[in-house]
Amino acid sequence: MFRRRIAVLLLPAILPFAALAQEPERPLTRMLFVFDASNSMNAFWGNQPKINTARTLLLKSLAELEGQPDLEIALRLYGHQTRIEAGKQDCDDTKLEVPFSANSIPSIRRTLEQVRCLGTTPIARSLEKSGGDFPPLERGGRQVRNIIILITDGIEACDEDPCAVSRALQAKGIVLKPFVIGVGLEDGQKYSLQCVGTYYDASTPELFEQVLQVVVTQALNSTTAEIDLLTDDGKPTETDVPVTLYDQKTGSVKYHIVHTMNDRNVPDTLSIDPIFTYRLVVHSIPPVERSDVKLMPGIHNKIPVSAGQGGLELKVQGIPNEIGWNDAKAIQCLVHPNDAEAILHVQQMGTTERYRTGTYDLEILSLPRMRINDVVIKQGVTTPVQIPQPGVLNVQLANAGDGAIFQKDGSNLVWVTDLDVRSVQQQFRLLPGSYQVIYRSTNARKTEFSIVKDLTIAPGRSETLNF
Repeated sequence: MFRRRIAVLLLPAILPFAALAQEPERPLTRMLFVFDASNSMNAFWGNQPKINTARTLLLKSLAELEGQPDLEIALRLYGHQTRIEAGKQDCDDTKLEVPFSANSIPSIRRTLEQVRCLGTTPIARSLEKSGGDFPPLERGGRQVRNIIILITDGIEACDEDPCAVSRALQAKGIVLKPFVIGVGLEDGQKYSLQCVGTYYDASTPELFEQVLQVVVTQALNSTTAEIDLLTDDGKPTETDVPVTLYDQKTGSVKYHIVHTMNDRNVPDTLSIDPIFTYRLVVHSIPPVERSDVKLMPGIHNKIPVSAGQGGLELKVQGIPNEIGWNDAKAIQCLVHPNDAEAILHVQQMGTTERYRTGTYDLEILSLPRMRINDVVIKQGVTTPVQIPQPGVLNVQLANAGDGAIFQKDGSNLVWVTDLDVRSVQQQFRLLPGSYQVIYRSTNARKTEFSIVKDLTIAPGRSETLNF
């Protein structure tokens, strides 16, 4: 019943790229059952005590796991060593009865068959001790999934905070989010355990069997999913973009892929661990993020994300992009959100890149700079933006000196760039237009020795000024 699916389509991000051609090593799953053996488990549930029903059904599930590869199981009991007497309770009554091993199920069976339910319910103390039940992870060793399944019929009885303990275990990476199975709990008690982990309510013996099966299946199996990158009209046809799935609790990277359409031209099927709650990031420009991504085990999940895209083609007039021109690609363009100064991306002229659909402002780092606002990127359409072909200005100086190039805007002069005070031969690529160059030799100590020359730059043409 509980068979592990082998992840062959998606590799966890921690594996090296060199292993892409090989089937990845399956992780080792360590499953710790923290089992309530407190006095309240003697209460009748249906036609027999709770302990009898819970023990029988747990042992039935464990029998189906016997011989399961890549699985180690352990058992911690609480409330089974010290009897409650005269209002006194032992909040240290918790013990790892069967440590982790690949063949621990017979020992767990014997322990559960002999257990007597005597004491109190120290859930927080049991969870805290559970952190030490898992053998430490070896650096660079095999990937391990540490899972706690808490089975309880009561709430914390020792004035401690099981929710805080659970959060600490998860934050330290000791365990994944625990599973909590409430055995016949009252409505008011359920809420206090929901913050410990993923809570399942087993209100009847029949439901307990179903819940236990779901929990064990989810703890063991990866499940299948597809990430549907939706166009603006809701079609899952966007693709070829990196996607990262993070563990939302710890922030660690769990999967890092390039989204792909399979040979049937639908989003590729991935094998993903359903234990985690994920934060998904689509690395488009700008990126798209979706939080609280949860998977249902045993079924094929679809994860829709709105990620409509179009193209932006930056061209230099008279120079085909397919031929390319190093000088054109040396000109960069800053892409801004519409009416904002934040820089989303830097794209070279002479290239085409994809962006999320929307409106953008472009700042082209030519000489002089150009600002092109309200550029609309439409779904599945490549929007061309073209600038004039620059011309070349060669400046020959008798001596190095100070100076600058200005663009003539009617009667105004707009600064473009300074001359290089260290060089007598300089070259500039300027957009077509009217310019003025001012220069004064470093040897000239009077302002009146400033020299001004006007010129016009034509597309693709070269001009030389001698000073």
